[in-house]
Amino acid sequence: MELYYRWVTPIETVNPVRRRFYWDRVCEKTHNLYKKWQGESRMKTLEELRRVREEALQSMKVREGSCKCKIVVAMGTCGIAAGAREVMTAILDELGKRGLTDVIVTQSGCKGLCEQEPLMDVIKPNQPVVTYGYVTPERARTIIAQHVVNDSIVGEWVVHSK
Repeated sequence: MELYYRWVTPIETVNPVRRRFYWDRVCEKTHNLYKKWQGESRMKTLEELRRVREEALQSMKVREGSCKCKIVVAMGTCGIAAGAREVMTAILDELGKRGLTDVIVTQSGCKGLCEQEPLMDVIKPNQPVVTYGYVTPERARTIIAQHVVNDSIVGEWVVHSK
């Protein structure tokens, strides 16, 4: 909780009327913060708590757990400058739209292919690791639809496969 003080001189030297004004301001702002905290953001029922818990568990499954596929986005400085954050957001958004909870999405540092950033790896069990380059948010959505869902590698964007 934040407290707002504007004392520039010791409290004892401040005019009592002015001291009261400052104290009223501190109380008013603190009360407003409390009312804001107490408002809509508070849970009111046990069912609402259960719903929030289930949503949190579903979102955690995207980051860890059993998976049929793993997606790694290169998020080094060069990747971020090339738009890797937008790609990561598009991937998570597309997975959420499709309801895919058995896909792990992680990030890595620079892979050394800075001229082809943003890079995205798709790792599936018993298949080669496929690295896509020059990935845009639209391309990331296409890769999710074709490679992750339909097991069809998008050949024109592949940088490396091992």
